[in-house]
Amino acid sequence: MKLNIAVLPGDGIGPEIIEQALKVVKAVAEKYNHQLEYQFGLTGATAIDQVGEPYPEATHQLCMASDAVLFGAIGDPKFDNNPKATVRPEQGLLAMRKKLGLYANIRPVETFESLLHKSPLRRELVEGANFVAIRELTGGIYFGEKGRKDNGNTAFDTCTYTRAEVERILKLGYEFALKRNKKLTVVDKANVLESSRLWREIAQEMAPNYPDVTTEYMFVDNAAMQIIQWPKNFDVMVTENMFGDILTDEASVITGSLGLLPSASIGIHTSVFEPIHGSYPQAAGKNIANPVATILSAAMMFEYAFNLAEEGAIIRQAVAASMAEGVVTIDIAEGKASSTSEVGDWIAEWVRKN
Repeated sequence: MKLNIAVLPGDGIGPEIIEQALKVVKAVAEKYNHQLEYQFGLTGATAIDQVGEPYPEATHQLCMASDAVLFGAIGDPKFDNNPKATVRPEQGLLAMRKKLGLYANIRPVETFESLLHKSPLRRELVEGANFVAIRELTGGIYFGEKGRKDNGNTAFDTCTYTRAEVERILKLGYEFALKRNKKLTVVDKANVLESSRLWREIAQEMAPNYPDVTTEYMFVDNAAMQIIQWPKNFDVMVTENMFGDILTDEASVITGSLGLLPSASIGIHTSVFEPIHGSYPQAAGKNIANPVATILSAAMMFEYAFNLAEEGAIIRQAVAASMAEGVVTIDIAEGKASSTSEVGDWIAEWVRKN
C-alpha cells in the first residue's frame, strides 16, 4: 500500500520526537511492504521565523495532497513572553484545524502495566482501563454567538449545534465502537440544556441503526465522576466541544504521564495525528523528551488514516515492550533513563524483529 504522509515537526521538541516516530513508521512500512512517501512542512514558530506566518499556504497544500498528517508540537517562549506579538505559533494550529475541517478530536486513554504505580488512582481502579474519548471540535459554546451588553456588565456565550454536526460526530463514535468493544457512551446535560436534548434525540434516532453497539447516556457531571471511579466501564465516549475539552484533560492524567498520550483530529479533508503534550522548549535539543506519545500517534495514523490495524497493533506492542524492559525517558524512568533517540531506536528495532 502507498502511504503518503505530510510531516510537520513544528517547534521545541517537535523535530526530535517526530524523528523517532518516523523511525518506527519506516520500520513498519518495511516489515509490511508498504510504499512510504513523506514530505516535511513548516508550521508554528519555525514557520514564522522562515516565512512570516505560522501555517503557510505551501504547508496547507502539502497537507491537502497527503493521506495523513503527522504533527509534532508548536509553541515558543519568545512569543509567549511578548504580549505585543501579532502573529503567534498557536494561530497555525487553529488555521490548520479550520482549513482541514478537523471536526473531531480522538484521545485514547490506555494504561501500561509497568506504569500503574504512577497513576494518581489506585491500581485496582485503573489496571486494564482502555477507552477512547471523542470530542466534537467545530460547534458548541466556543463557536456560538457571544458578546457583552448592559455597558459590558453582562456577558453571554451561546451553545449552538446543528443536526448535521451532531449526526457527523455520533456516526464517528459508532464507527469507533464497532471496531472496539461495541459500547458507546453519549455524554450530555439533557436534563438542563436544550442543545444536549438535541444530542440525545439524535442519538436515540441513530442507535437502532447500530444494533451491535450498546448505547448508554450519561450526564456530564456523572461522567466526570465515573472517569475517576470506574474508568474501566468506558469503551467509546462521545460528547460536545466544551464537555469534551474538560473530560479529555481529566482522563489524560489516569495514565501517569502526558508523554504517553496520542491523539487524532479527524478531518473532512486530511486527518492530523499528534501527541497531546506541548513543545516543551526547555528540553529542546537535549535528547531527553519522551517520544512515546508521538510514536503512538503514528500507530493511530496506521489504524485510522490507512485502516491498517495490524500495523498499529505492532507499534503498540513495541511500546509496551519498551516500557516493560525499562527503555524509557527520564520523565518515567525508575533507574537509568534512555535518551529520546535510544527509545526510538529500540522500538523501531523491536518492530523489525517481531
